[in-house]
This record gives sequence, C-alpha cells and structure tokens, in this order.
Amino acid sequence: MKRTKKTGFARLFEIAGQKKGLLVLSGILSALSAVCMLVPYLSVYQILKELLENAGSISSVDGNFMIRWSVIALCGLLGGLVLLYGSLMASHVAAFNILYGMRIRLSEHIGKLPLGFLNSSSTGAVKKTMEQNIEKIEGFVAHTIPDLVNVAATVILMFIIFFSLDIWLAIVCLAIILLSIVLQFNGFLGKKSREFMKTYMDVQERMSASAVQYVRGLPVVKIFGQSVRSFRQFNSEIEAYKTYALKVCDFYEPGMMSFVVLLNSLVSFILPVGILLMQPSPQNIALAAVWLFFIIMGPGVASPVYKLMFLGSGTQEIDEGVERISRIFERRPVKEPETPETPSEYSVEFRNVSFAYDDIAGSTRKEALKDISFIAPQGCITALVGPSGSGKSTVANLIPRFWDVNGGEILIGGVDIRQMATEKLMETVSFVFQDSFLFYDTVYENIAVGCPSATEEKVLAAAKAAQCHDFICGLPEGYHTRIGEKGTYLSGGEAQRICVARAILKDSPVLVLDEATAFADPENEYRMQQALQSLIKGKTVIIIAHRLSSIISADNIVVLKEGKIVQQGKHEVLSVTDGVYKKMWDAYTSAFNWELNTNQV
Repeated sequence: MKRTKKTGFARLFEIAGQKKGLLVLSGILSALSAVCMLVPYLSVYQILKELLENAGSISSVDGNFMIRWSVIALCGLLGGLVLLYGSLMASHVAAFNILYGMRIRLSEHIGKLPLGFLNSSSTGAVKKTMEQNIEKIEGFVAHTIPDLVNVAATVILMFIIFFSLDIWLAIVCLAIILLSIVLQFNGFLGKKSREFMKTYMDVQERMSASAVQYVRGLPVVKIFGQSVRSFRQFNSEIEAYKTYALKVCDFYEPGMMSFVVLLNSLVSFILPVGILLMQPSPQNIALAAVWLFFIIMGPGVASPVYKLMFLGSGTQEIDEGVERISRIFERRPVKEPETPETPSEYSVEFRNVSFAYDDIAGSTRKEALKDISFIAPQGCITALVGPSGSGKSTVANLIPRFWDVNGGEILIGGVDIRQMATEKLMETVSFVFQDSFLFYDTVYENIAVGCPSATEEKVLAAAKAAQCHDFICGLPEGYHTRIGEKGTYLSGGEAQRICVARAILKDSPVLVLDEATAFADPENEYRMQQALQSLIKGKTVIIIAHRLSSIISADNIVVLKEGKIVQQGKHEVLSVTDGVYKKMWDAYTSAFNWELNTNQV
C-alpha cells in the first residue's frame, strides 16, 4: 500500500522532530488563559445586573457583592496573564527546539547531497529556505498555535454563554463573526491564493539570489561607476517583487476590509436587535441586563477573532515554506554502499565514464563527458588539459564523488568509488580548488580544517611546506589573524597557499589540484612547486592545468576536447605531434612574445 505523503502541519512536525508534549501543554494553558480572561467580562455583567435590579433604590445595592466580583475580575485577569505567559513559554521552548532540530537536519542533509543540488538551486534560494522560511515556522509554532487555541476556547465558551442567555442575540453575533471569517479565509485559503503565495515566494527567492550575486559583484559595479539599476538582474528582481507585492495586497484588500469592518460593527448589529426584543416589555430588567452583557461582551469575542487575521496569511506562507523545505529533504543524498569496500592501493581509473549535468528547471541534460577512459597510477602525476569547457573540472569533481557518473565507473585501487563509504572516500581524496575558499576564522583554523585532530606542530609544518609561514608571521596576529571568505587580508596567491597547506596537512593518498599555482607570482610559483614536489611523493596526483609550463614534467598528460579524450602522452611527444595539445603549446609559448603597444592601430 502506497504511503500518503504528508503535507502542511503534519509534514512540518514530521520533518522538524515532534515536540508534542510542550505543544499540548501550551494549548491547555492557552485555553485556561482564555477562560480566565473572560472572568472580568462576567464580573462586569454581574455588577451591571445588580445595579439595574436596584436602580430604583441605590441604597439597596449589595456593596459586598460588587466588591467580591471586582476581586474575582482582578484574580481572573492576573490568572489569565500568568497562564498565557506559561503557554507562550512552553510554545517558545518547543518552537526553538523545532527550529534548532530543523536547521541541523537540513544542514546535514544538504551536506550529503551531490553538488548538482547547488548547481540547480541558487545560493540565495537555499539561504532564504534555511533562514526566513524556518524563522517563520518558529513564529508560527511559538505564537500562532497558542493564539489559535486561545481563540477557539474563547469563542466556544462565549457562545455557550450567549446561547444560554438569549438565542436571538447569540445568532446575530455568531452570524456576523462567521461571515467575517468566511470573507477573510475565502481569499487566504483559495486556490488562487495558493498560487499567489507560491509565485510570491519564488519572486522573493530570485531577489535573494540576485542580492547575493550583486554583493559578490560589487567591486565590478563600483569600479565601472554603476548603480544598482545598472545591475539589470538585481534591479529587475526588485521591481518584480514590488509589483507582485502590490498585486498581492490588492487581491487580499477586499476580504481584509470586510473582516475588519464587520468585527468592528458587531455592537451596531446587537443594538437594533436588542431594541426590537425590548419593545414588547421595556420594563424587563433581566432582558436589559442581558442586552448590556451582549454589548459589553461583543467586542470581547471580536478581540480574539482578530488573531485569525494573521492566521490566514500565516497558514499559506507556512504551507509553502514547509513545501520548499520538504523538497530539499526529498532530494536523494549520495547513496551509501551496503557493504563498503576499502582499496589496498590508490591508483585512479576512469573506465568508459559518461556524465551529463541535469537541468531540473529546464528538464534538460548537458552532456559533459563521453566514454572517458584513462589510468592515473599511484606515485605518478597525471595532468588534465584542454580548451575551456572541455570537461577537465568535471573529471576532477567526479573523483571525490561530487556527482555520480551516468555510465561507466571510477575506481580507486580497483574499487568502484560508489562501493566506498563517503567518509572513507573523503579521507582518501584531497582537493585543492582553483577558487580558494577561506572560512571566516583564524589562519590557523583554516589550515587545521585539513585535519582537525592535528597538533600545532603539524599545522605549522604544513604551513611551512606550503610556503605560508613567512607571510602568516607578518599578519597582525600571526596564525590567529581572522580572515574571511575569499581571504579578507590575503592576496589570491596567499589564499591558495593556505588551501595547499590544508591538503598537505590532510595527507591523503589521492591529490587533485585544480591549478594550484594559478595566483602565484613567478617566485612563489617556484616555491609552491617545490612544496608540492614533497607533497606528491608516493601519491596519485591529478592536476588540472591551464598554465602548461606547470605540467611539463607530468608522467601522463590527458588532453580533453568537448568531453572526449583526444590525446594522451608525455609533453615531449605531444608538443611535437599535430593535435590539440600542440596548438595549445604553440599558443602558450607565442604569448611570451606578445606585448602591449599604444602606438598600434
């Protein structure tokens, strides 16, 4: 039997980790608080009734009776506030536990997904889901759920009292309140509203993604003297958000206005009905007291119903947010083998590998590799070269299983990487990216990422091997200097050497270098190559090379073009053999003779 997929609140508590006990306690306390909050209204009714019954002789009014009901009113108010505080405390504790659990689970799940997830989902969209959508869930659990219980308890109890006093006045109040709720929720819970909310959140995600891109590209925007309006994507997303937000407001305005006007006019409907009921017997003191009670209690019922104003929009937003969070959880993580295998040696082999990037939004696939086969022996350097877009980085990214291949297999020491536990695979492969990423932390901690359990001596040794030690000592606080993403205080070459130090510290048997010397000046490039020379001893090294001079001594050069291997061999042979590599080498060497000349036309 197929299991029905949970949606809405059921799915929310399923993915959040249920805290039923605290939420039930919050609901009970909220309901009791609602009962206590009605006591002052009841006290006012009892006092008015006493005054009306003794209107002809004020001296006959029972003072002790009135004082007693005044004390009861005060106790009811204080009790209601205390119970409401307890309810909100319980709901907030539950909400923050849910918030914490959901963020932890979501972060862990995203960490297990293939990198294709981040390719098909913008950073801004993921950030919005992890921050804004989850924050709104916290607010919903902490406030809306207790409010909903409070409203329900208040309205149910009040109408029990209303119908016990006068059925006609009760029907008038009930009809007005139900009509106002229907008018509001008809807009908030209809099909068109759900479509509006989905589009509204899509527009927010696109604007968030463009904002991230704009901030990252701010140096380019400023250097060319541009403004936010010149950044067309971001500007258009802001305009789209403004336009759609106004459209949503226009859509909800009629229902919201009707809701507010009807609730505020409740007494206006009670007054004429009461007059009609009083006409047959205008001297009926008991009926007059009941009429006054409805006039006083009408706003008392309307007040909690106002909280439903936020429930309608909140429910749609929560449902849509939960759906977006749920879609992330439904993305399948990298599959772990049932019986993990461990290689005995560390040569890397691509065997008839084909791979295509999936474009989920466009339901298309972009073929990146076609029937790739080569072997990178242990203890040797294998270089990947080729024109831009030839598939070099894709080959490198498949080794640590950032994606799974569509066809063929990748083996380390004869073991398919899909049969290796992810943790073991990550221990086996070190990766130095061309685009260096540094955490907002100290230099020391950025290096120690390579092996968190390493001693300080090993961290410093890795820094020295990567030619980092000298410039680190020159920083304001040495190894304890705090740096940020992209290296706040570091040049591109310095940041890249920090990443090389990580790889040296990790000391994995398979090393993938994505142009590890790309940002180094000639002097530092030589020093880094010396460091890498000691690092690669006995390891399987795969280098993505753009600067061909860095891979002249490679044991094997694999030349890629349009996702296929077109040549393989050593530099000495490939550089004199007609083909892609020779054209690249000739272009590379001729670039040394190129110069800027302002006199040329």
